[in-house]
Amino acid sequence: MLECGPEEAGGRVDLWTSERTGLSRTRVQRLIADGWVHVDGATPMKSDPVEPGSRIEVLVPAPQPVEAVPEDIPLQVIHEDHDLLVVDKVAGMVVHPAPGHPRGTLVNALLHHVEDLSGIGGRLRPGIVHRLDRDTSGLLVVAKTDEAHHALSDALRRRRVKRLYLAAVWGHLPESPLDVDAPIGRSRTNRKRMAVVAEGRHALTRLRVRERWESAELLDVALGTGRTHQIRVHAAHLGHPVVGDDLYGPGWERGMSGPDQGWARELARRTPRQFLHATRLAFKHPTTKVEMRFHSPLPDDLERVAEWARQVRSP
Repeated sequence: MLECGPEEAGGRVDLWTSERTGLSRTRVQRLIADGWVHVDGATPMKSDPVEPGSRIEVLVPAPQPVEAVPEDIPLQVIHEDHDLLVVDKVAGMVVHPAPGHPRGTLVNALLHHVEDLSGIGGRLRPGIVHRLDRDTSGLLVVAKTDEAHHALSDALRRRRVKRLYLAAVWGHLPESPLDVDAPIGRSRTNRKRMAVVAEGRHALTRLRVRERWESAELLDVALGTGRTHQIRVHAAHLGHPVVGDDLYGPGWERGMSGPDQGWARELARRTPRQFLHATRLAFKHPTTKVEMRFHSPLPDDLERVAEWARQVRSP
């Protein structure tokens, strides 16, 4: 535990911590982003000033060696050619190895399936152009060559890759369609969560009601940007969290009253995971320039939930 003296106050917390600990500023910034630095018990932003008397706690996690190795894991490949693959990821699969998830990831499966992947993503993320959360199912494009990786990443930045999701959210939106334009950054109180914060990165999500259920709705969701947990954070920010989302909307159904409460609790009981599926993906092929369009219907676990919700009404 470090304490800031009066003569040290006023500087940025990342620079101050770097000078006091001997860690590089980049390392300290990463520790702050991951929630390992606390100022008076709260997680700071890297640019926050250090006040006189502040107590700064710096935790440095032990290094965990992680290596991406080929594994014979089944993959649902929707399309494959010389430049890329389109994969329909199952729920529960992490996209790339990381501490806590060294094996069983999409990258491990890809390394077994493909002789050589684009190296631009680094040794733990070869070929990965964009990601899906572990419990989100659906379509992903993976680059097999560096040229394809550059082109697809550039198209993603220019918003020329169209991604459409199906999401069930609690309650009913005030209007449809509805654009959510709210910046997203790391939560100051929980390093595992993202949040709408003024200093966050620009994030745009477009919502449209596809089906209106008793106490929830099935939405078409289009991404204008691609921030971490974007759909889940924006839905929760609106007060309509994704059904089954244990991070951003746990126990939402318990707050309901009246005849809808029983319906909502039964929907929650029937939903095995967060109700979020990447259903459509469209982009221009990086080599042929042909427009590529792919569709993945709701997987069986979520389709069963939707069928129940369509048919059952509150008593």
